Amino acid sequence: MTDHLHLAVALDGAGWHPAAWRESQARPADLFDAAYWIDLARTAERGLLDFVTVEDALTVQSDDPFSPDERTDRVRGRLDAVEIAARVAPTTTSIGFVPTAVVTHTEPFHLSKAVATLDYVSSGRAGLRVQVAATPQANANVGRRQIPDLRITDVGTDEFTAAESALFGEAADYVEVVRRLWDSWEDDAEIRDVTTGRFIDRHKLHYIDFAGADFSVKGPSITPRPPQGQPPVTVLAHLPRGLELIGESADIGLITPHTQEEAADSVATIHAAAAAAGRNGETIHVFADLVVFLDDTDHDAHERVARLDDAAGAAFRSDAPVFVGTAAGLADLLVERQSAGLSGFRLRPGTLPTDLDRIVDGLVPELQRRGAFRSEYPKSSTLRGLLGLPRPTNRYATAQS
Repeated sequence: MTDHLHLAVALDGAGWHPAAWRESQARPADLFDAAYWIDLARTAERGLLDFVTVEDALTVQSDDPFSPDERTDRVRGRLDAVEIAARVAPTTTSIGFVPTAVVTHTEPFHLSKAVATLDYVSSGRAGLRVQVAATPQANANVGRRQIPDLRITDVGTDEFTAAESALFGEAADYVEVVRRLWDSWEDDAEIRDVTTGRFIDRHKLHYIDFAGADFSVKGPSITPRPPQGQPPVTVLAHLPRGLELIGESADIGLITPHTQEEAADSVATIHAAAAAAGRNGETIHVFADLVVFLDDTDHDAHERVARLDDAAGAAFRSDAPVFVGTAAGLADLLVERQSAGLSGFRLRPGTLPTDLDRIVDGLVPELQRRGAFRSEYPKSSTLRGLLGLPRPTNRYATAQS
């Protein structure tokens, strides 16, 4: 028997294949309807998954991640990820919600209270995925700063390295500010004593007094400390600086290795960065991303992808590995790949709801038969509880004790 895997799913539009919206089971007319997202979340919860992530961005989707396109045969437009999570979470009971938020052009004070609010409305099941936006198009939409026009072909150049260092350094400071704001109210700061007329104990609210290269934030937050204390922070990384950010700042790292060796190397880089940041002894989960197309047979799965590719006019490509096959074959791969030091996997359904249904009704039972996945949720658990992460002590309360 292997250790239990952690499983998450990444929700985006009609699925990760650009032609997914054209499938017979797709619901393209419902993509901006709360009921659609509620149905997906409830399906994922039926599969006992740890959490769902919801994609977001500051630009309209494009086949080229570095430039806009003019395509009209793809899903374009999306709802705000934090708002989706806040609407959907109260309709579920156990699964976690990890919306994506772009940190390059937004303010940590605003995001800290939004995610804290999500933690309250979900009864402790919120998380946060921070994302860097390094395109001129995002800058043009926000209109407050200039970002170098970099492309994947620029990786390794001095200009790219300098811009990458600055953006990820800013992201690290952003996470630090958010975490301090979550701690700026002690857990027992609210007294609510009608007799004495004291609603809060002002001595248990703290200035964070953060001053960095990109932010100067005094605090305290306007939202009490979240139920989890610190909702788990997640980072998706492809390059070394992103892996280092996971080690420095995140609770969950998402990586995209194509081999066992790549997975092991990424895990080692993350752990080395965590040690250098003084995080020895802290649990940092590392999930590998996979785009999945599942069917009853390998032939049927490949035939479906070929049909989707024909509709899209090009073969599907992704930053993450792509699995095409059966639930049993995917279970084989996950159990094998786990030995690289991975905690679990974030699966990106190629089409929604079809591949999400097959994850829940095919992959999960297969993993359960192998003793590799839970058979029920822990009772009254938070997202941190599902992940085996302790509720952290408030840094300011510790400083005063």
